[in-house]
Amino acid sequence: MEQEMIDSIRNCAVPFVDFHDLDVILREIDQQKLVLLGESSHGTSEFYKIRAELSKRLIMEKGFTFIAVEGDWPACQAVNQYIKGWDRQNTHARDVVQAFNRWPTWMWANEEIVEFIEWLKQYNQTQPREKQVGFYGIDVYSLWESMDELFRYLKKKNSPELEAVRDALACFEPFNRQAEKYGVSAAFYHEDCRDEVVKLLTDICLKRNTYFDDVESGLNLEVNALITANAENYYRTMVTDDTESWNIRDRHMVEVLNRIMTFFSHQAKGIVWEHNTHVGDARATDMADEGMVNVGQILREQEGAEQIYIVGFGTHRGSVIAASQWGDDFKIMITPPAEAGSWEDLMYKASASNKILIFKENNKELFHQPVGHRAIGVVYSPKYEHLGNYVPSKMSERYNAFIYVTNTNALQPLEVEIAYL
Repeated sequence: MEQEMIDSIRNCAVPFVDFHDLDVILREIDQQKLVLLGESSHGTSEFYKIRAELSKRLIMEKGFTFIAVEGDWPACQAVNQYIKGWDRQNTHARDVVQAFNRWPTWMWANEEIVEFIEWLKQYNQTQPREKQVGFYGIDVYSLWESMDELFRYLKKKNSPELEAVRDALACFEPFNRQAEKYGVSAAFYHEDCRDEVVKLLTDICLKRNTYFDDVESGLNLEVNALITANAENYYRTMVTDDTESWNIRDRHMVEVLNRIMTFFSHQAKGIVWEHNTHVGDARATDMADEGMVNVGQILREQEGAEQIYIVGFGTHRGSVIAASQWGDDFKIMITPPAEAGSWEDLMYKASASNKILIFKENNKELFHQPVGHRAIGVVYSPKYEHLGNYVPSKMSERYNAFIYVTNTNALQPLEVEIAYL
């Protein structure tokens, strides 16, 4: 069976020598609403560079209108304001990415992203306002930062909704911005702030049209209120149920995408940057057996599979940025050769060169057998990766296409002072 799959890879894959070879993927994308670009780690330079190049092509040639990333909404708003010319203070993307001060900072405060942000800004300067590209964070973690954003804006506007924000801030104040402390208190002692965040979300949504302006204030308020409600639920759940907290997070990310799509109406076509574990359809992995869903699955179910194009990424060996434990300083780690029999190992045995594989109706059955597929997170131990870093996957069901780079390098992080874990 292994040799059959190796032979199938040889027969179906096309060489990936330079960025021009991405044409094979671009030709597959036509009417899709969303293109999801994965990564098998959060610290690999090539993945960021390839996603940036694909995104540029999708924007210029296919009319895509926004980038949504696995990052905090408030921090990504700093990027959005910069590339759209609303930021009158910062003169370079290197200054803007200092907003990514939540650990792990390296995911978005890195040289590769700085280069892409500068490209987005230059592109937008050539476009009319309605065609300018946006940059948004769709993750759920920014509970306190989102409340801060709501408070600052509503106070400036002297809005009656400010009272709901004050109540929420007061409720969370005893927990000293420590999510785990709040989670334990809410889960075990029933000391939670559910009522406050639900009222806040309701108040903001009822009045969202009041805040319509040229700098997306209505969308900003609505999503920050949504984050406040969903983050409270996430942190309350995470201490007792890993599966459900995962599902809360991925459902939230889809909900934010839906809010962005609705805000921009018929013009919206989005490019999503997230880890393979979020974008690759969970139904094609053992995640489904554990009751877990993810962004790729939910979007395919919601929009129809023909409206979503998912690209997975992988590597055989190299180096990566990660940390040994949650909250530790990042470091360059060696990514060992892929485990024997894994998807990445089979790709390497097919040929030791970079390649792109498009899954189509005429070859899907060839890649239907479950095979271990490497996944590296922000916390990583190369020594023990064989114990938990491979996700059994039916590759042709999980993705529409796969980009394989044999030897990859760690991305280039920028120094940022960490404010939050």
